Amino acid sequence: MKYSFGPLLLSLLSCSLVLADPDYHERLNLQPLTPASLLASFNFWSKASLQSYEEQHFKYIPRSLGQILQHAKTRELHLRFSTGRWDDESWGARPWGGTKEGGTGVELWAWVEADSDAGSFARWVTLNNALSGLFCASLNFIDSTRTTRPRMTFEPASVGTNASTDNLYLLHGTLPREVVCTENLTPFLKLLPCKGKAGIASLLDGHKLFDASWQSMAIDVRSVCPADGSECSIEMEQTVDMVLDVQRSKRPRDNPIPRPVPSEGLRCDDTKPYAGSDFCYPSDISNGQSWTIAEIFGRPIQGSCLAEDSNGNPLDSVYIDVPNEREMYITSGTENKHLSGTCRSFTLPKSEPFEMVLSHLGPQTFNDHTTPPLYASRSFTGHGQERGGVQTLLTNPSLTSSISFVYFETLPWFMKLYLHTLTARLSTSSTPNPCLIKEKFYRPALDRRRGTQLELLISVPANSTVILTYDFDKAILRYTEYPPDANRGFDVAPAVIRLLSNDKKAPVYIRTTSLLLPLPTPDFSMPYNVIILTSTVMALAFGMIFNLLVRRFVGADEVEGWDVAALKAKLRGGVMVLRDKMMKKGGKGRKSINSSCGN
Repeated sequence: MKYSFGPLLLSLLSCSLVLADPDYHERLNLQPLTPASLLASFNFWSKASLQSYEEQHFKYIPRSLGQILQHAKTRELHLRFSTGRWDDESWGARPWGGTKEGGTGVELWAWVEADSDAGSFARWVTLNNALSGLFCASLNFIDSTRTTRPRMTFEPASVGTNASTDNLYLLHGTLPREVVCTENLTPFLKLLPCKGKAGIASLLDGHKLFDASWQSMAIDVRSVCPADGSECSIEMEQTVDMVLDVQRSKRPRDNPIPRPVPSEGLRCDDTKPYAGSDFCYPSDISNGQSWTIAEIFGRPIQGSCLAEDSNGNPLDSVYIDVPNEREMYITSGTENKHLSGTCRSFTLPKSEPFEMVLSHLGPQTFNDHTTPPLYASRSFTGHGQERGGVQTLLTNPSLTSSISFVYFETLPWFMKLYLHTLTARLSTSSTPNPCLIKEKFYRPALDRRRGTQLELLISVPANSTVILTYDFDKAILRYTEYPPDANRGFDVAPAVIRLLSNDKKAPVYIRTTSLLLPLPTPDFSMPYNVIILTSTVMALAFGMIFNLLVRRFVGADEVEGWDVAALKAKLRGGVMVLRDKMMKKGGKGRKSINSSCGN
């Protein structure tokens, strides 16, 4: 039995991978996208028999995650942590066809086994709370207002399971405001057999990962029952994809501030007729940049995690997709295989660090990227604090064939969508075309209970752009429902697009960027001023009343130890001294006045 990543990986990563089927293997694919950008795809795959999994016998499937899924009756799980924006025009098609990518922030969807909708939601809440503690994320904030039940967008990845589809419920939730950082990466690495201490996972450093232009961490768990009747299994796949800036990644950590390159380090083009010694014209960047694994990731690969399986097959490999003319140097003793096309494969050594040096020599340093099947961009329209609109541009770059896809949006309940304003038209026409939307599913929002769910089946003709628009109202929230940075706005989850194909290839997904919605915001300083003023008045009133109630007024002659006669004499003496001083000052004044009059 062979396990392969299927035609999707073959077309997107340009490396033909036919892998043996051990219980665990890990792969690293390096693909230069542009002379300045490098795509690094880390993949960790593990498997366990379904019987041992249900009997709490865990090996490569981590116990911490497996017990959570068993307790919540989760048959299939997909968890995503993503930051940044994928540049379709410069980088081409997305890795893995977008199946390992999530929207900005955190995205989670799962198939839960239950007897009713209420029971499935209860187990969904249990799953979110448990995963929140495991991955140090705010997944417990995925409540009913952020949960939807997609109808056409997602399909189960499990194969041949015996579970009845009538008892499986699909639930989907997003947290576009969630900030992905190192505290999410650390639990991710702890799920691996070597905990990131060896193998390709030793390259996953938070300083490099979260400094990338775009990154996505994915966890997928599914069950597989082969058609030949063999034993069912549980498969878990962990994926990390990131696009690194080569020049910024090569910058040493002790010198993070970019500084001008010394004159001797400049690469000038001397073939220009206006070239001179006092100035430099940069050479063609298609000659590329030289880099090493230690320069890009901060360290070399620390040997192999699991060197080989019981059959002697290697479990750790590094793949790089560069032209054959590019000079490359690797650690001595490492097995080097040249696969079809421009892909090369390297098997990691068992205990020694692995290093790879890619020279800058060669006429080309990156392959032509694959054109994405669809371009999508979404933005707000309108102005003011009362109403607004959403506009989505969907462009089909193909010159010969049309494309059909499912467009899925999850909107917060305070965006009051007007379905009758939903229109789709071609960019070359000013009138709506109802034939562009083939099917529609709409679930309206309920205030503070659930959000809006919108799923559309859209077809875009060849070499055309469809403009999808609708209007909405902005609700006014209670002052306790605003976040601390209310004037920043509210994050709206990205739209999910699933491309439909007639063949049986793996699905292709595209996600737009998230949106920032400004809402009417009250003046939060007024409650503060009212509280301060009220507290001051109450403090003064309470102090006066408390003073009158507690203080006791008595005569001076009633106080023990007080000599009233001595006190009166002392007061009389003070009054006389004060009178004498006033008399002296008055006499001097009169004398000066009389003397002046006499003169």
